[in-house]
Amino acid sequence: MRLDLLTEPVDGLDEALAAVDAFDRTLVGGLLRPRPDQAEGLLGLADAVAGSPLAARVAEAAEKAAAGAASEDHFIALAAARTALLGSVHDALTARADEATGRTRDEAPAPTAAEEQTPNLLAAARSWLSDLARTGWQGLDHDVVSGSAQVVSAMLPDPALRRLATLVDGFAAELAASCPGASLDRTAVRRWADLWARGMFLTLPGAAATPATDTVTGRLLPLGVDVQEHATAAQAQVHAVFEPAGGTPRLVRASVSVPKPDTVLGAGVWQLLRPHMSLLAAAGEGRSMDLTDMPVTAEGDLIWQDDHARPGEPADAFATARVALPTATTPPTAPLDRHPVRLAEPVFLEGYAAEQDDDETVTFTFAGHRLAVDTDRIPTAGPLTPKAVAASGACIGLLRWDAGRFVVQPLAVETTVRKKTVAVHAAAWAGGTTDKAGVKAEKAATDAVAVLRERAGRLLRK
Repeated sequence: MRLDLLTEPVDGLDEALAAVDAFDRTLVGGLLRPRPDQAEGLLGLADAVAGSPLAARVAEAAEKAAAGAASEDHFIALAAARTALLGSVHDALTARADEATGRTRDEAPAPTAAEEQTPNLLAAARSWLSDLARTGWQGLDHDVVSGSAQVVSAMLPDPALRRLATLVDGFAAELAASCPGASLDRTAVRRWADLWARGMFLTLPGAAATPATDTVTGRLLPLGVDVQEHATAAQAQVHAVFEPAGGTPRLVRASVSVPKPDTVLGAGVWQLLRPHMSLLAAAGEGRSMDLTDMPVTAEGDLIWQDDHARPGEPADAFATARVALPTATTPPTAPLDRHPVRLAEPVFLEGYAAEQDDDETVTFTFAGHRLAVDTDRIPTAGPLTPKAVAASGACIGLLRWDAGRFVVQPLAVETTVRKKTVAVHAAAWAGGTTDKAGVKAEKAATDAVAVLRERAGRLLRK
């Protein structure tokens, strides 16, 4: 792992992000009656893609939008330019990450044909998103936001439209919670522009193509689990090395997501996640899994099915990180997923000096090079803490890009306790635990879920 490469500037990166930021600011005020500074942001976006096949269409779209006369086609062109710029940033960062880790990346497969979709529903969603662009985040009100409700209701029953329906529904909920826009002290400028641009793309026929899938047979060696928790949902994503019979090891992921009540917190989320994927128990217990004909996408996402997996032999994650991870190939990224926020490369670091500042910020230093540690991403659903990271000498983590720099998100660390090397995993409680804190949290979650089920049953009986 060459940390020096992660601290060197990437050519053209700042300019591309500056063009994206300038365009995103135009959506704050809306494009119904653009101001001169908004026109500059639009023209800057066109200049940034002037040497690409998008040049002519984006230049026309920027000119029309600057005059307040943009159509839906023009908004699609602007969303395409923004997506292309962030895609180029993603590609530059992944190339740098590959160089730093010394791993090779698989070639992206040819796109597959999308399922036939209902044109009128796509057009309705595109119309609502175009109205948002004209109104802008400062002009939000409940009348504008509620226009999505009928569209979402009509799309949800169709599996081919469910991805777009879920995005529009969640986006509308965020916007509704922020109404009226004129009273906002802060605006989620980048996030809302991301959701808007992704939504515009998904309204195009063929954009939501079903990922190409294959089946794999071999041994799965878990590295760590990334847990993301929100008030009403939780997700666990297991990062692992897959060793096919007689083939080259490759990096894969397996994810499970569940809705949850907001009273279930911390270690309690494992009770909701655990029944849906046996891999979580294996990761928590430090055990491999033997897979037989498990479906997998070209992007390395296992479509997990418990009947295609069985528990294998014990497998230490740090042994996997030291031996198998360096030789594993990295899967390609789907075209629409080429965004800096999607960068999450499994890495193994050791021999560093860990420092913790007064504000609990942790930094790894190796050969004079510093790498920031994103301890805010450490879940409360496990025993891993910033203090344990600061006392560590080896780390399995995810290399990410945040706030203009590479950072590492710890998934597990090796630290010394009473002169013995001890591994501490963020997902150590995934399969159950005897740890006092974990047991207490799980009991609280059990009580909360039992109460909710009893109340739900009472309502159904009525």
